[in-house]
Amino acid sequence: MSAANIPDASNAACPVSFEYFPPKTPEGAAKLRGVRQQLQALAPEFCSVTYGAGGSTQQGTFDTVREILQEGVAAASHFSCIGATRQSVREQLAMLGAMGVRRLVALRGDLPSGYGLGGEFHYASDLVAFIRAETGDAFHIEVAAYPEVHPQARSPEADLRAYVAKVQAGADSAITQYFYNADAYFRFVDDATRQGARVPVVPGVMPIGSSSQLLRFSDACGAEVPRWIRLRLQSYGDDVASIKAFGLDVVTRLCEQLRAGGAPALHFYTMNQSQAVLELCRRLGRTAPVSAA
Repeated sequence: MSAANIPDASNAACPVSFEYFPPKTPEGAAKLRGVRQQLQALAPEFCSVTYGAGGSTQQGTFDTVREILQEGVAAASHFSCIGATRQSVREQLAMLGAMGVRRLVALRGDLPSGYGLGGEFHYASDLVAFIRAETGDAFHIEVAAYPEVHPQARSPEADLRAYVAKVQAGADSAITQYFYNADAYFRFVDDATRQGARVPVVPGVMPIGSSSQLLRFSDACGAEVPRWIRLRLQSYGDDVASIKAFGLDVVTRLCEQLRAGGAPALHFYTMNQSQAVLELCRRLGRTAPVSAA
């Protein structure tokens, strides 16, 4: 285990941040406002908003970021570069800066199905370097990290090199893909540190509320769900209450292991839901004077 990430793992008020996705309907937008009201009472360090393939949710992303800022919370916009030009990125950076955004999650991104590789950026490290060259220290730049290896990487070594390149290009910190094996996280941090990539690596945490949803997402993004967790989830069948109770126990234990090992913060993938995240934070000693939705 590595404690290189951070300071005081004993602090009960471990910093947290939350990820949302831009809603597609007025009803979804109203629901997300309620979720944010509950979760923002936990005083997150920031809230991030995802960005669809090829910029398909760009306007929704920026609108949601604007709302979060208006609510008095720091907002980080996901910012992908596949299919983008230097001029389009330059214009979007200016717009985000004018909105008051001071944090970006810089990603290569994915093109919609059926599109070929295009644009003037091929890798996230290219985007990070461009943002630094254009804006200096105006933005805190987050990048993605994959403790269990990016599903498109040629090898673990190639994936680690790609991550180190992003840090060397100017990234301030990283957020990981979610995982359920703490050892994978600590090994990744140690390997990256040995390669000179010494920025904080924040674990991404995915609550477990639905076995079918979790397995579908994990198969698509390459996140490993340990066999024992898969079998336990399958054994519950359609017993939603048991699945949620088991998921809370598993993820609580994971977060405790991460904090004990020196993880700098926890980044929760909320899926625009509040109940599981509120309960996890309560178990971890971070509470808010509100009830779960």
